[in-house]
Amino acid sequence: MAWLGLMFLKLMGWRVEGEIPDLKKFVLIAAPHTSNWDFPITLAVAFALKMKIYWMGKAAMFCWPFAAALRWLGGIPIDRSKSHNVVEQSIQAFHKLEKLIMVVPPEGTRKKVSYWKTGFYHIAQGANVPIVLGFLDYRRKIGGIGPTFHPTGHIEKDIQTIRNFYAAIMGKRQSQFSNAAIKS
Repeated sequence: MAWLGLMFLKLMGWRVEGEIPDLKKFVLIAAPHTSNWDFPITLAVAFALKMKIYWMGKAAMFCWPFAAALRWLGGIPIDRSKSHNVVEQSIQAFHKLEKLIMVVPPEGTRKKVSYWKTGFYHIAQGANVPIVLGFLDYRRKIGGIGPTFHPTGHIEKDIQTIRNFYAAIMGKRQSQFSNAAIKS
């Protein structure tokens, strides 16, 4: 799969930057999330880095004939029509599993939003795992892994530090990328 990921990226004119941290568990931010292309490019970057990721997607995606393949790719169906305490379930998954890389887009959707959701932060803090800053920069056609960040409990200050990293990253539809505010 690493070879397939690299070939896909090469054909698309993309390259990979950064390395997977030597950690068994972490939350991987996926930002910006502005296009349907983010999903296959993110998977290709993960394959190229030989990184087994788990990600959440709306339950409607997990229908026949795609459900088995999406789960194999690390997909976890989420019913977004109701509150299912996804943060707490994610924390419990970190406690149960020996190794887990959970990808979470802070926007929560490809559409323009006026704030970042902070579930990724609460998951990392509750599970006592770091946050790794993953990115897709469409301007430079680079996908990869940025710095590792350890939540301090001072959410507004921590989010500002994280957002500073993403200030120079450009999404496919940059007007859709909100890097301005947070909401708990």
